[in-house]
Amino acid sequence: MRTSWIVGLLTAVLLLGACSDPSDGPEAAPPTPDVSRAATTHQRAQSSPSPSGTVVAPRVLYLGDSLAMEAQRVLGQELRGELRATYTSAPYSGTTPCDYLEGTGKKSLVPDRDKAAALVRALHPDFVVLQFWGNAWYYTWCMDGISHAASPQKYFSRYRADLRRLTDQIAAAGGERRPRIVWVAQGPDPITPDRVRRVNELYEEQAAASGDVVADAGATVAPAGSRYTWVQYLPCTSYEHEHPDYCTQPDRDRTALHLDKDYLHFCLAPTTSTPRPCPARSPGILRIAREITRVIGAS
Repeated sequence: MRTSWIVGLLTAVLLLGACSDPSDGPEAAPPTPDVSRAATTHQRAQSSPSPSGTVVAPRVLYLGDSLAMEAQRVLGQELRGELRATYTSAPYSGTTPCDYLEGTGKKSLVPDRDKAAALVRALHPDFVVLQFWGNAWYYTWCMDGISHAASPQKYFSRYRADLRRLTDQIAAAGGERRPRIVWVAQGPDPITPDRVRRVNELYEEQAAASGDVVADAGATVAPAGSRYTWVQYLPCTSYEHEHPDYCTQPDRDRTALHLDKDYLHFCLAPTTSTPRPCPARSPGILRIAREITRVIGAS
């Protein structure tokens, strides 16, 4: 039983074309998202007072790696439905914060037009939501070969520096209308649980230093009272009971967060070689999206 679980995890690692490949670097960048399809709904929401003093809907930009890639459609639905937000998503699978930095040249999976600062200048968002699992391998060029396994301290130092640089670039691009950054804290990792804990602490540290916020979406996919314990199933929430499609095993009062062979992603459809928004109703994705939406609505 334990052997098959470990084999499943190793198989999942090799399928993470979404997040990263532990041995091979990318041969080409993923397709560029069509950011021209941004939502254009402008209705009342809890954000950005207009010059007349009325409250208008927030403009939200969502960037990140494969976790953002799979969640982008659901997050857009939640933001539009709950906050009447204008929403643009431009995630790229396999990325980490340095990929969204301007000045990386060809050492990046994100083209110049979709860098965080470039999109902030073009779209003038009120919020920039950043969701990264924390690429820990050699996959993306911009990490310069630094990996968590080879040198944890160098990895965390570099990650901290990239968070600061990305924050500074977003702030400069926003100018007098600096968007607020929402760092998304990640869920448990069964392979290196302390790595995710440290990465989340870096998000908290950076948010506190720059007046931004953290959405602890990872807590919604972890057991109550055990934030960094990985599980495949959790008890159904009241919302999931009220919406039975999201309570996958009602007879056992529990719902699936992950597929059997993918411990990282929350999409209950298999990962494909072409990154895409999740095509299946997936409780983990909805839990994450609802928490991000809640934090934006309260900010």
